[in-house]
Amino acid sequence: MGSGKKISIEELSDIFLKHQTNHAHNINLVSGTIYADKIAESIKIAKEKGLTLPIIYNSNGYESLETLKMLEGLIDIYLPDLKYASDKMSLKYSKVNNYFEIATNAIKEMERQVGAPKFDENGMIQKGIIVRHLIMPNHMGNTKYILKWFKENMKEDTYISVMTQYFPIYKAEEYEEINRKITNKEYREIEEYIEKLGIENGYMQEPPEENEKQYVPKWEY
Repeated sequence: MGSGKKISIEELSDIFLKHQTNHAHNINLVSGTIYADKIAESIKIAKEKGLTLPIIYNSNGYESLETLKMLEGLIDIYLPDLKYASDKMSLKYSKVNNYFEIATNAIKEMERQVGAPKFDENGMIQKGIIVRHLIMPNHMGNTKYILKWFKENMKEDTYISVMTQYFPIYKAEEYEEINRKITNKEYREIEEYIEKLGIENGYMQEPPEENEKQYVPKWEY
């Protein structure tokens, strides 16, 4: 079992304020869904004490509308993933049902709350939503479906970040079709499709490097 440190809601609010004192650019809440109610209370307390830093909610996209509405007015920036276009894929690789429906409904709610990205003079995001999608090998149809959905359903000034850093690790070797990185050919295919759709606001990573594993944390239990 992994180790951790229990902190109170008040202690978390103090941590937020400490980051502000130390000149952080923002508060980045990564995969905080399970603690969303506690996080919301901590943000409220911190704001009452003078917190002004942008709050980022960094999510896998599989969020309930109830949770998001609880966070409304507290989160400045949403960074959701949109991973799978089909329930078959989401069930196979992530063991979740109805991923696309749940994630797209969540993303539209996030956009309603914070709108398109707004940046400061240094290009640092201050408010808004950026949707992220990771290209998976042998699943170009999945990526194209998601890009088409984004183009047809999100506001024109909303941003998307198309990521290419997938590489197989842990149980990926159990699935031959994803037990490799994407190829340059696959990268170019998606790059051309983005141009075909006319998506202008967003980012696309360069083709994957050879040594991504160096960035994987060495978890200790």
